[in-house]
Amino acid sequence: MKRSAFSLHATRMAVLSLAVGSLAGCESLNDWFASDRVNYKDTASAPPLVVPQDLTAAPSDQRFVAPLPTVALGNEPKRTVTSAGNATLGQPSAQDPLGMHIERDGDRRWLVVDGRTPDDVWPILQEFWQQNGFSLTTDSAATGIMTTDWAENRANIPDDWFRRTIGRVIDFAYSSGTRDRFRTLVTRGPDGQTDISITHSAMEEVLTGQDKTMSRWVERPRDPALEAAFLSKLMQKFGLTDGQSKQLLTDAHQSTAIAQIDGGSATLDLPESFDRAWLRVGLALDRTNFTVDNRDREKGIYYVRYADSMQELKGDGLLGKLFYNPAKAKKQTGPEFLVTVRPKTDTLTQVAVLDQNGQVTTSSDAQRIVSALNAQLN
Repeated sequence: MKRSAFSLHATRMAVLSLAVGSLAGCESLNDWFASDRVNYKDTASAPPLVVPQDLTAAPSDQRFVAPLPTVALGNEPKRTVTSAGNATLGQPSAQDPLGMHIERDGDRRWLVVDGRTPDDVWPILQEFWQQNGFSLTTDSAATGIMTTDWAENRANIPDDWFRRTIGRVIDFAYSSGTRDRFRTLVTRGPDGQTDISITHSAMEEVLTGQDKTMSRWVERPRDPALEAAFLSKLMQKFGLTDGQSKQLLTDAHQSTAIAQIDGGSATLDLPESFDRAWLRVGLALDRTNFTVDNRDREKGIYYVRYADSMQELKGDGLLGKLFYNPAKAKKQTGPEFLVTVRPKTDTLTQVAVLDQNGQVTTSSDAQRIVSALNAQLN
């Protein structure tokens, strides 16, 4: 379903004839779509405001003066002006003149915001995803987990005649056949900073059957470039320019710790401190088929379950939205597992899977989780 949705959604055919007659009166949708590769929202421009001629001008006193850009609004902390002239959310230092930097582990990146707590950045992250066209299905400041709903990247749809005609009136008649979801993990760092990671999940609808009239959703690989694009957008939300954010992505600090798996006891040893291991295990879990439902940093435990993305996407589409039960689907995803991260020394951390009694288990499920983590961490 890369181009036309006719072969997959026959129910839409009945309304197309009603749309064709009204095409002449519609304005172009060229302004509805972003020119870059990320566009999850379709927003038309509102009509210009008309000010009545007899409107009395408001008095020019301090009640009607907008605050300076460095003054905090609501729960947002006061921003600091950098030597480059940015009003940045982070606190600049000699090491980080822009108040933030990117760290990297292979193709995995995360943003480190200096001098800010998760509580400081949480409201801004909520606003960030909403401004980019997403609704949130998980919004838990207590656990630092934020997950968007599945959404379609409209930038993937080619700008051909079909989109410029039928798609102008009936948006759902034209689809990219792909869905994306993003998970944000927000973690308190050891030195008063906040670590923010963005993980991409993707599904694609493919044609099946001899006559190609049926379809099903299949998983697509995560896109590290798309994750980096949203990290860049987030840094701009925090006060950097487009050029500065891309430069920080290029100059990312590289991690070199290698995990060692113990097949006999189904555990994993990471040669780094607990703070660093806790962050990397969370990132690794986010890139497997196991979803983090909850986490307790004080106890060093991630609560995870197997995520069936295809089951979740049954709610996508006309009939799915009528009959899909998200609560029931979540119950069908399988049992919950406890992944523990515990320091053995100041520079060595053990990762294991616990059973219901809180003991390290060597079950086949535990070995599968540890193997998946080992693949991601290396």
